[in-house]
Amino acid sequence: MLKVEQTSLRRCWHAIAAATVGALFIVAPVAAQWKDWDYDLDQEKKPWTELQAKIPPYPKPENLLKFDVGEASLHRYFVDGTSVSVGDDGVVRYTLMIRTGGGATNVSFEGIRCEAREVKVYAFGRPNSEWSRARDSQWKRIEFRVASNHHLTLHREYFCPARKWAAPAKQIVQTLRYGPAAPRQPGE
Repeated sequence: MLKVEQTSLRRCWHAIAAATVGALFIVAPVAAQWKDWDYDLDQEKKPWTELQAKIPPYPKPENLLKFDVGEASLHRYFVDGTSVSVGDDGVVRYTLMIRTGGGATNVSFEGIRCEAREVKVYAFGRPNSEWSRARDSQWKRIEFRVASNHHLTLHREYFCPARKWAAPAKQIVQTLRYGPAAPRQPGE
């Protein structure tokens, strides 16, 4: 009786093996047809290359658009609407002006990469209304910090509505002028 069970078990295993080999003969041609599909798709992705940033004219008071970063800040934040651009590299470039609670004014020309959630300072404004190129101009991750919450606000509320790509420059200026549609919570 044990031999009958062993024979039946062997036949069952042989049937499973034959079905598996048969399935491979059917699947193999289909798999061969699609083997390079992912490769071809990935070939279209090129490594990101930053464009050369052209420093805009120094901001004029009539072009400044105020934006809100929350009640906790004593500073006032502005973007020069005429400086806003979105490059073919996906970087939103803009002039930022911060008027501190103590009366100082800081001006910088910056860029934000929506996809990477990074910021870079290209130049700083001088009191004589001229630009000075930033010495260590590096892309830095935008994190939630009270001191730099304005970058997170610009990224989330004004420049990168889908978080992965930039809105068109005209839309960014309109959003700065009239405010974001729906504010997001800090953890979003």
